[in-house]
Amino acid sequence: MKNVLLLALAILTIEFGLAQQAPVDYVNPFIGTSNYGATNPGAIAPRGMASVSPFNVAGRIDLNPLEKDSQWLSNPYVYENKFLTGFSHVNLSGVGCPDLGVIISMPTTGALKTNHLEYGSTYSNEIAKAGYYSAELTKYNIKAEATASTRVGVSRYSFPAGESNILLNLGLGLTNEQGGMLKIVSPNEVEGIRTVGSFCYNNPEAAYPVYFVAKFSEPAHEFGAWKTPYKYEGEEAQWMIYNGKTRIKEGFTREVIGDSIGAFFSYNFEQPTQVEVKIGVSYVSIENARENLEQEAGQASFDEVYKKTRDKWNEKLNRIEVEGGSEDDKIIFYTALYHTQIHPNILNDVNGEYPEVSTGKIGKTEGTRYTVFSLWDTYRNYHQLMSLVYPEEQIQMVNSMLAMYDENGWLPKWELNSTETFTMVGDPAAVVISDTYLRGLTDFDVEKAYEAMIKSATVTENNPLRPGLTEYLKNGYLSVDSGVPGPVSITLEYNISDYAIAQLAKALGKEDDYKMFSDRSLSYRNLYNPKTGFLQPKHINGEWYNPFNPEAGANFEKNVGYIEGNAWQYLFMVPHDIEGLKKLMGGAEAFDRKLDLVFDGGHYDMANEPDILYPYLYNYIEDSEYKTSAKVTELIKKYCKNSPDGLPGNDDTGTMSAWVVYSMMGFYPVIPANPIYTFTEPVFDMVKINLNTQYYKKKSIIIDFRSLNDTNPTIDFPTTLKQGFFIHHNAFLKSD
Repeated sequence: MKNVLLLALAILTIEFGLAQQAPVDYVNPFIGTSNYGATNPGAIAPRGMASVSPFNVAGRIDLNPLEKDSQWLSNPYVYENKFLTGFSHVNLSGVGCPDLGVIISMPTTGALKTNHLEYGSTYSNEIAKAGYYSAELTKYNIKAEATASTRVGVSRYSFPAGESNILLNLGLGLTNEQGGMLKIVSPNEVEGIRTVGSFCYNNPEAAYPVYFVAKFSEPAHEFGAWKTPYKYEGEEAQWMIYNGKTRIKEGFTREVIGDSIGAFFSYNFEQPTQVEVKIGVSYVSIENARENLEQEAGQASFDEVYKKTRDKWNEKLNRIEVEGGSEDDKIIFYTALYHTQIHPNILNDVNGEYPEVSTGKIGKTEGTRYTVFSLWDTYRNYHQLMSLVYPEEQIQMVNSMLAMYDENGWLPKWELNSTETFTMVGDPAAVVISDTYLRGLTDFDVEKAYEAMIKSATVTENNPLRPGLTEYLKNGYLSVDSGVPGPVSITLEYNISDYAIAQLAKALGKEDDYKMFSDRSLSYRNLYNPKTGFLQPKHINGEWYNPFNPEAGANFEKNVGYIEGNAWQYLFMVPHDIEGLKKLMGGAEAFDRKLDLVFDGGHYDMANEPDILYPYLYNYIEDSEYKTSAKVTELIKKYCKNSPDGLPGNDDTGTMSAWVVYSMMGFYPVIPANPIYTFTEPVFDMVKINLNTQYYKKKSIIIDFRSLNDTNPTIDFPTTLKQGFFIHHNAFLKSD
């Protein structure tokens, strides 16, 4: 059967050439910048610490700038806005909560103004590519361009003749904290610190600094700093101007500290002039920020930095080559793959240093320390894709998680720049690490990893990863009386983590643990109500919570039993026990009918993770496998577009994009910590995955759907799909 499957799918290991433009040329960074996608079109290198994004969510002409609307304030850019107040240099992509979006530069002309509501400008002629962004500031007739290396944002401003300014505003940003320091070093250099933190309004005491050094290719004629509220004259003035031709005026300091501060560098150009601005960042120190700048961008020109970054992007994206499909299909596909290479991103400086979690110490890595682990999202499909396409990165991500365990005593939940945000629910790191090991990537301390998983799954006192664990262990579920929000959702999440631990225990020969955690992973059955046909909340005494409305909680509304979803969207979120759920529902036909109702009744939420795998569940129902192809094709056409609204919602640090990449290639990992792929009809005729031969013995995987009829003309692809195809990931590890 396996040989027939491999023949039918024509998964080959030969090379083929694709006569087409480079993968990097298909990237459209504007995809996801509308419809709550929360991406931005700014310039970034693969997994970059620094990025340069247009910042258009402060001082908007269409909304109150103080309005806390997540569409506008969870990211530095929204496509519909056209009032720009600068370019931020540390940013998040595809998240649903505000943070970062700071160290904002802005070129202006004319008289100096330091209020962003006054100096902001409309803009036009935007261009965005992988590693590059540009726009024309209509108020000033300035062309602003941006590129980036891993830890340095590089801008090029083309000024007209006359008075011009470059502002560095530390008061603006998306973060809930303010506070900073800057010091004028010379007429073309400034250094400083900006405080950020409390992502999703959680853990406000976890504020931390980001350090920077900014250098300008042209020394300023006048330069200085401001602190608002400010005055322009008198001895009490809280702003300072330094004349580049003379000594600093007596009585003024080079430093300014406060919440709303900034620096300016002013020029009087006799002719049109380009000024390049390089801003190195670090989460360790100003000295490291300067070293990052010198090592990565030092004497390099804007064009040289961009070329190097563009080449890096092309190398990353060339891991997957596709043939067939439309031009838009390729743009959607490669942009999705591009989005998967933004987070998790690099935290360590060029010298290997990074801030440890909780300890207050500076650690040092010989490899890569990653950050931004949105694990509630990414455990479902993202890390599986990384294991296949970028295994060298996935191993470093696992090692980063284990280093966090060494530092913090716990695996991460939703980690951001070495702070634990405790956002979302469950114990997802256990799933990611187990899945990685079971896919054959074992270059990490698995015994330490297992120890960490067992701790989070068994320690009931002061456990930050599994609140309510005592009740879960006693009753097999969390009740509405536990005081833990979303008890049904959390029970399912704990079940999936327990399943993952069980699979790793089995692989390590720990049979007793395998049995115990396997049993624990099925406790969701306690929440299935055969009268309603749903997994629904219960009281601690076993009585069902009433009133029960399976639709309550849709569209991110709060409800008693669920987190970011409702009973429909969580009903099938037990991928590790599909056969068991079928039995609870009364068999395969009932399972099929209920799954139909999710889609036909408008209950499927493509914009969120709990039901993201549901189209693929039809492959587990005999004679309904064709529905998987129909649903996946329909969803791609409906939600995945070559336009700013081309994502169904927050990209969730690449999770939605990973779904797009897999689905367009024609296969998907349904069960976390079970390295089996199921198949659907692909968008492309041929897909070639270029493998890292350090981890895989094959040089490439080729999925050739064009050759199917040539190989076996009696087999029609849609008919073949009805057989329900599955293949084990580890088949890719073996030589022919």
